Amino acid sequence: MIKSMTGYGKGNLSQNLRNYQIEIKSVNHRYLDISIRMPRAISYLEEKVKQEISSKINRGKIEVFINFENNSSEGKEIKINTEIAEMYINQLKALAQQQNICSNIEVTEISKLPDVLSIQNIQEDERIQKEVLEVTKIATEKLIEMRKIEGTKMAKDLLKRIENIKEKIVKISVLSTRLIEEYVVKLESRIKEILVNQEIDQARLAQEVVIYADKCSIEEEITRLHSHIAQFEKLLNSNDAIGKKLDFIIQEMNRETNTIGSKANNLEITNAVIDIKTELENIREQVQNIE
Repeated sequence: MIKSMTGYGKGNLSQNLRNYQIEIKSVNHRYLDISIRMPRAISYLEEKVKQEISSKINRGKIEVFINFENNSSEGKEIKINTEIAEMYINQLKALAQQQNICSNIEVTEISKLPDVLSIQNIQEDERIQKEVLEVTKIATEKLIEMRKIEGTKMAKDLLKRIENIKEKIVKISVLSTRLIEEYVVKLESRIKEILVNQEIDQARLAQEVVIYADKCSIEEEITRLHSHIAQFEKLLNSNDAIGKKLDFIIQEMNRETNTIGSKANNLEITNAVIDIKTELENIREQVQNIE
């Protein structure tokens, strides 16, 4: 099953007053490119999140948006800045002496002063790490599911276009056979006009036909086209990342089609070649968005 590189996935998790929301968007890209926006409090988990996503996705430009609200004590600790507190105490005692007032300083009052107490995040909290990766997995799986749905639609359209190409190839093959027969008739007619009453040298005629047939033969190109089509159809049933391989096959099919067009000395074959190239271009545009 092929997968599109375009998709969206969202995951939510609420656990003991900790709320997580992750959104993942993806578009086509030559390689895998992951960018993450997340709160500074859990920024140490960025590489872990990337590893979780890259273990399941091979190609695409991935944008990840993480919201995290922590109303629990998990992952937090209270820090007392004793140096700042001592500065406050010393200054307050000095003030009390200068003004000859009571210097009964309560600890609770000192704690209310700016920068004395602060709540800091504990780096690499295991429980939060586990929860972030859990919700990342949920969002990633939803993203992949959407990419699969898009991929299924694309595969149906690609197979339809491949069938159209097959029909054109059969038509070209039939026309190319008739082309040689028509050439023999025309050549004999032309020689008779030139020689008038003289007999035609059948050996020389056969030689000219062989030369012409070799020159305009497209059997090899048609055989290779059928081979490329078989590879293309086989890859569409693969679970691997096949976008680059499909793109290469389309290039090869284009090359063979161009060769047929250059050899063909027939309007119907030329028109069929144009139809094939049009389908190949439509396929190539879609292949650019396959993982």
